[in-house]
Amino acid sequence: MAVIVQYIVVRNGEQKMTFTSKKEADAYDRLLDIADHMYAFLEAAKVDMSDDQLEELSFYLAKNREDAVSLLRGGKPKAKATPAPAPVKAAGSGRKTAKNKKSQAPAAAAGLRAASGK
Repeated sequence: MAVIVQYIVVRNGEQKMTFTSKKEADAYDRLLDIADHMYAFLEAAKVDMSDDQLEELSFYLAKNREDAVSLLRGGKPKAKATPAPAPVKAAGSGRKTAKNKKSQAPAAAAGLRAASGK
């Protein structure tokens, strides 16, 4: 028989998430605490949003609190990482033949010489 230890985060009698480590469960519990405080803050501001939108925004801000704090302190927003474009393959079989290799070598050497100024 296997023994499995699980840490369950419960809010208002409702099970929110299950974790296998206490550290992760505590971190998620802190995230929910921050989201609750953020919800109360936004609700007091009389922002014209539905309860679902306020809850979603407060959870987002809690989850991204380091970035939000940086912005509130006058920092710049972090640039989103964009995936590098996929290399474009030339038309053809994709295989290099001996003939193709020979014809590309002089052109590549000429490009290197031009770049180095020789």
